[in-house]
Amino acid sequence: MEILGGPLFAVAGAGESHGPAVTTIVFGCPPGLYIRRQEIQAYLDRRRPGSNKHGTPRREADKVILLSGLYQEDHERLLAGGEIATWVDGVESRTEGYEEGFSTGEPIAAVVLSTSKRSGDYAQFAGPTGEVRPGHTDLVKYHKSRGFVDVRGGGRSSYRSTISDVIGGSIARRFLADHFGTAILSSISQVGPLQAPTSLAEHFGRWLAEHPGQAIPQDEIQRVLARLEAAEIYTLDADFAHKAGQLIKQTRIEGDSLGAAVEVVAVNVPPLVGEPLYQSLKVRLMGVLGGLNAVQACEIGAGVAVVARRGSENNDPIRSTGYQRNSHGGLIGGITTGMPLVCKVSFKPTSTIVKPQQSVRKNLEEIEFQLQKGRHDPCVGVRAGVTLESRLAIELMNAVLMHQAQRVDVSQFRLFPQGVPDPSAP
Repeated sequence: MEILGGPLFAVAGAGESHGPAVTTIVFGCPPGLYIRRQEIQAYLDRRRPGSNKHGTPRREADKVILLSGLYQEDHERLLAGGEIATWVDGVESRTEGYEEGFSTGEPIAAVVLSTSKRSGDYAQFAGPTGEVRPGHTDLVKYHKSRGFVDVRGGGRSSYRSTISDVIGGSIARRFLADHFGTAILSSISQVGPLQAPTSLAEHFGRWLAEHPGQAIPQDEIQRVLARLEAAEIYTLDADFAHKAGQLIKQTRIEGDSLGAAVEVVAVNVPPLVGEPLYQSLKVRLMGVLGGLNAVQACEIGAGVAVVARRGSENNDPIRSTGYQRNSHGGLIGGITTGMPLVCKVSFKPTSTIVKPQQSVRKNLEEIEFQLQKGRHDPCVGVRAGVTLESRLAIELMNAVLMHQAQRVDVSQFRLFPQGVPDPSAP
C-alpha cells in the first residue's frame, strides 16, 4: 500500500490521469485545526494544468470538494463548499461539500474531478503492440501489471496524482503555520543551462544574519511570496524568469523539452524534530522529494558543493544565539536545528517530446517512435514547486507529531477534574 507521510500523519490518493476523479484521504490530522477549502484551492490552483503559460496546454479547473472530517456549529458556513450532483441508474442525488470547519480527528476526504480529457490521443500506446515512449513507464508498467494498465495520460503515474500531495500538504502547512509560524516556499533555480542569480536560502540567510535569534516575520515572508508570484515563472529573479520563459517557448517550438532545478525552503522550523537514523528527517525528505515524478536528484543544504570544501570551510559556526551559517540546510544527524530547511530538487527534461526517437513496441519490436498526439509540459519542473512544498510539509508535520508522541503529559489523560470518579460514592 502506498501512502505519503506516516505513521502519524499520512495522505492516501487514488485516481488516474483520465479517470473520473482524483480522490484523497488525509489521516491523522489532530482535532481542532481550522481548515478552509479556499486555502487548499489556492495551492491546487498553482499546481493545476493551465496555471502557467509555459506548462501543458491541458486545462483543468481542479476544484476541490471536501467530504468529511470537518465540523462547526454554523452549518451554513460548514456546508457552503458547493453543490455535488450525480445521476446514477436514473437516480439524481444532490448534497453539499464542506467549505470550512474544525478538524475532528477523523479522516479528511476530498475529491477533484477530471473534466478535460482527450483519451483518444493515447491509442498509439494501447495493447501489446502499443508503442513505448522513451523515458516513460510504458514498458515496465505494462509487463509489471501483465498488460492490465491504463495508458491514458500515463494512468496513475501521471503528474495528476500529485493533487493528493497538495491537498494533504495544504493541511500540514496550516498546522505548522498555526503552531510555529512555519512557511514553506520554493523558487525555480535553473532551467536548462540558465541559472538564477539569487536563491531563497541566501535571501533568508542574510535576513537571519541581520536579526540573530529572531523568527522571520510574516511581512517578510509575504514580500518574498509577492516576488515569486509576480515573475513569469515561479522564481525570485524577474530577469531570469523572462529569459527562462523565452527558452521554454523556443524549446517547445523545436519539439523538445528542458530540465529544471527547484529550491525548496522552510523557515521558522521548530528545532529538535526528526529521528537520528533510519527514520531521520533527512532520509524521509530525500525519499519523498526524490521520489516525485521526473526527479533525478535531491540535495540538502549546500548539497554536492560540499565535496570541494574542507571541514573548516563547511562547518557552520555556532554562537549562543544560534548557527551563524546554514551549510547543513537545517538538518544535522537527521534532526532539525531551527535554521531554514533547504532542499534542491533536480528534474530531468520532460520525457514526452515530438522529435523522432528509437524505441520498441510492448512486444519488443523495434521502431522509430514519433509522437502523434498529446498535451504535455515542455519543462515539468516549472509547476512542480507547490508539490515539493507540500511533500516537505507532510513530512515535517509527521516529524513534529512523532516528537510530541515521545513526551507524555499526564495532565492530558483526565476526563474529569479529579480523575475517575468512584461510582459507589453518594
